[in-house]
Amino acid sequence: MGNLEIEELPSGVQAITGVATSIALFIGWTPDGPTDRALRLFGFADYERNYGGLDSRSLLGYSVRHFYDNGGSDAYVMRIAGNDGAVIDPNDAGFHTALESLFVAGGAVDSIELFNIICMPGLADAAAIQAMQQRARERRAFLIVDCGEADTVATVTGSLTGKIGADAPNSAFYFPWVVAPDPLQQNAPRAFPPCGFVAGIIARVDASRGVWKAPAGIEALLAGATGFAVDVNDAENGLLNPRAINCLRSFPAIGHVVWGARTLDGDDSRGSEWKYVPVRRFALFLEQSIYSGTQWAVFEPNDEPLWAKIRRSVAVFMTALFRQGAFQGVTADRAWFVKCDRETTTQADIDGGVVNIVVGFAPLKPAEFVILTIAQMAGPPLE
Repeated sequence: MGNLEIEELPSGVQAITGVATSIALFIGWTPDGPTDRALRLFGFADYERNYGGLDSRSLLGYSVRHFYDNGGSDAYVMRIAGNDGAVIDPNDAGFHTALESLFVAGGAVDSIELFNIICMPGLADAAAIQAMQQRARERRAFLIVDCGEADTVATVTGSLTGKIGADAPNSAFYFPWVVAPDPLQQNAPRAFPPCGFVAGIIARVDASRGVWKAPAGIEALLAGATGFAVDVNDAENGLLNPRAINCLRSFPAIGHVVWGARTLDGDDSRGSEWKYVPVRRFALFLEQSIYSGTQWAVFEPNDEPLWAKIRRSVAVFMTALFRQGAFQGVTADRAWFVKCDRETTTQADIDGGVVNIVVGFAPLKPAEFVILTIAQMAGPPLE
């Protein structure tokens, strides 16, 4: 996403410039690398130097490569290993135990200042996925969930069982696995989990169109893919999409693309306000940006002069986004609002050192289906 043009603010008020939107965190087994901290990488060469490169025993290296190949540029890798560095599968109980320890207060992930996409290639365990949905919400991040490698159109809906918990809005589910060349097998085709491809596409779309644009459609081409483990047709997509299953599809005139943008809370029957990936991710971006961008208010007197400065700071930020086309509405007053006053911050809040900011916005929502109504003009009657 391009830089926001921010208006001049009163003295002592820091501009809100917006946080980075697509810093990925990859977690899994690698042959080398530290297990006590995550390393920040800016390309696959960094991964090879620090974690040993591709390894046929692990999906992680492949997914990191797919991320960079598809437009990603900034990622952390967190290595989980068994005793003496032994291989550990993402669906092993030991992996899940180690995963939880990473996110506790003072854990290895706790030291990462900012990430907003989480990938654990090949993780299919429902309980672990629900736990990671909670961790994603706590960090204002978004979890990309892989379907099972053996999932088919007939079985994939059943794979959602147990994966739609209270924090499902902070995650999305993608089907099927992606077929791509394996450099370790003379580029023979092999199926890989979709998360690395999708994370890279999210980063690419964020950079070119903004976090409010759905990472799906004809712009969401999967670089490096040669096909999919399962081919999904229009009728099948029409059944799976309303169930919050984002399909990856092939079109002759387009290529291999992401063809869905729903969160795991996006089943039509749920009626969630967080039905769509771009709406939820944009809200997380706003929350993190405003939180980070108003830290100057700490220890300021908690009264109307401070609230007025906060309103002004947030308003300038939201106006800049409005000018970039981030909201519905032809005028700013129909696109967003900010409230920070005696109603949002009560005396009890003031006594507790808390200032509350309420921000509302009208999100852009993706057009999932194009419906045509065609009328045929009748010709002159036959004589």
